[in-house]
Amino acid sequence: MKMGLGISRLSSLVPILFSIVVMGCCLIAAEGGDDCQESGKLPGKNPPPGKCKEDDNSKCCAEGESYSIFQCSPPVTEQTKAILTLNSFQEGGDGGGPSKCDNMYHSDDEAVVALSTGWFGSDDNNRCHNSIIISSNGKEVKATVVDECDSTQGCDEEHDFQRPCRYNVVDASKAVWKALAVDENGKDEPEIEWSEA
Repeated sequence: MKMGLGISRLSSLVPILFSIVVMGCCLIAAEGGDDCQESGKLPGKNPPPGKCKEDDNSKCCAEGESYSIFQCSPPVTEQTKAILTLNSFQEGGDGGGPSKCDNMYHSDDEAVVALSTGWFGSDDNNRCHNSIIISSNGKEVKATVVDECDSTQGCDEEHDFQRPCRYNVVDASKAVWKALAVDENGKDEPEIEWSEA
């Protein structure tokens, strides 16, 4: 008798539980459920005087601040949504050291990019020297991946004392910005789409 009563109570809860699950799935989808989650926080520290270059709208770390870090990026699709940021890959530019893929500097006139860590990939499986197509404002440009925009580290000399990269960034040379006809001062961060070439 008691067993039958328990099953009856459970069966009356099924519609309620189903509604809760469906609502939870909808909320996750509405909030961009395919985006990656923060992996942790990086404590900020002030760079030594004159060490962080704020050219091209780069942002330096600051004491007392903490910065989100990410091991992942959203899935790559035929139209991967991203934020375009400006970077100088030239020696002495705000990009810090030489590019990760070839240990070289690149002219601002070359169409080159750095991708957020999750999109760039691991040391043994990355997008080095791959071409991608970037689209914005009805224009598109083909660019070569030469570096990682590190989403896991920052605030140190290797990263020019800049904040960690966000998880959804295509950090591009001035040549890319010019080809897309977006303002090259880097103050705006236009939304773009990119795909493998």
